[in-house]
Amino acid sequence: MTRHKPAAPRGRAVTPETAPHHSPAESPDPTATRPGPTPDPMPGPPPGPTPDPDAPARPPLPLTIGGRAVGPWLEGRAARLTGHVVRRIVEELPVYRLLPREEVHGEIAEIIDHNLRILAHVLAERRPATEAELAAQRVSAARRAEEGIPLDAVLGAYHVGMLAAWEQISADALPEELADVKEALALLLRMLRQVTVAVSAAYLEERRTLETQEHHGRRSLMAALIAGEPVDDLAERVGLRPAPNYVVLTLVIGPHPDERDATGSPKISARRKLRRAQAELERFADEPVLAVIDAAGGTVLLPVSDRPPAWSDLCALIERTAKAAGAEITAAGAVTAPAGVPDAVRQTAEVVELVRRTGRGTGLFRLADVLLDYQLSRPGEARERLAALLEPLAGRPELLETLEVFLRLGLSRRRAAARLHMHPNTIDYRLRRIAQLTGLNAARTTDLPVISAALVARRAGGGGSAARIGG
Repeated sequence: MTRHKPAAPRGRAVTPETAPHHSPAESPDPTATRPGPTPDPMPGPPPGPTPDPDAPARPPLPLTIGGRAVGPWLEGRAARLTGHVVRRIVEELPVYRLLPREEVHGEIAEIIDHNLRILAHVLAERRPATEAELAAQRVSAARRAEEGIPLDAVLGAYHVGMLAAWEQISADALPEELADVKEALALLLRMLRQVTVAVSAAYLEERRTLETQEHHGRRSLMAALIAGEPVDDLAERVGLRPAPNYVVLTLVIGPHPDERDATGSPKISARRKLRRAQAELERFADEPVLAVIDAAGGTVLLPVSDRPPAWSDLCALIERTAKAAGAEITAAGAVTAPAGVPDAVRQTAEVVELVRRTGRGTGLFRLADVLLDYQLSRPGEARERLAALLEPLAGRPELLETLEVFLRLGLSRRRAAARLHMHPNTIDYRLRRIAQLTGLNAARTTDLPVISAALVARRAGGGGSAARIGG
């Protein structure tokens, strides 16, 4: 009787003992090829004719706003829109009202029309403007620079034109045209940026050229005036006519606090100080100021009319200039016709030097303010004899200093002592010693004019003094 093995319970895990056994012939071959997906056929050429790589690109589809192709539409309306833009520019930018009517309705209108037609091409072809298309705008900008039209007004005119064009373009836009509206606006703004860059560069280049020429012209005219040379031919050549009168100023400019700051740049601070001072002087005159000055000072010729300004106005000018510069300014001034400029330059230079030597402080001075000192400083035997009165003090600089300070401060022992940082009794001692050596007593009223004159003569002769009293 045949015995059967009991079947494994359902769900029992297959183990090596329960796994079915195969003979080698029955074992599956792991390397046997299994059927896979059928490969796609090799791609072939697309149906239809082969495109020609040398064929020109198809023009872009036109931008449509208000149901019309915006580029051709704008070009067709350019002439009419130009008149509208000209009127708006004159209304919104006052400087254009000063130009001759034939220029506004001629050259200005032509560049507006040109700009609108370039915008029409940009919108029609959906591309930026080219350099060649902006050449006329650059030429126009250079002419406006030569005429002195401010750059902000020139750029403002282009903005007015672009805004007027966009108002016309977008007036009848439909909701379904939003994509074309956005692209058209982007193209317009990109062209406006290109125009702004091109116009600004051309304008500023022309201004630099003009300023260089004007600078050389001013220097040449000033040199001729100071030398006393004829200026009519030169003025005609450089385009600068001499003024009826000039305020001749000799300036001594003190340092700005930043020039002493070791952590900063003294040269930059000095240039900034000088630029602010020059700007204040330029504001005073209606015509170009002639000046040769640096951070320490120099000579300035302020052009004025037949009726010279009041002296108080000139004093106020120097005060404003010092405030703008942020530095002390000592100046001497004189008003003269062009023929008198050489003498006035020499005189103001001498006056400002006298003011500094005598410690009169800062501000504007004229010959009348130092008349006695000026006369006593003239060369001659009298000056030499006056200076010789103080020769016994030549080896005693502290006595000369005490004498000058005492006279400068109103014969006050206490103020002189405070200024010199000593006791008032020391001042008395030094004054007595001066009297012993020179025979001149500062406490005696009859000797005071002689002492003052002797000090002036000594300074003028180069004897100098240890003290320069000022504010």
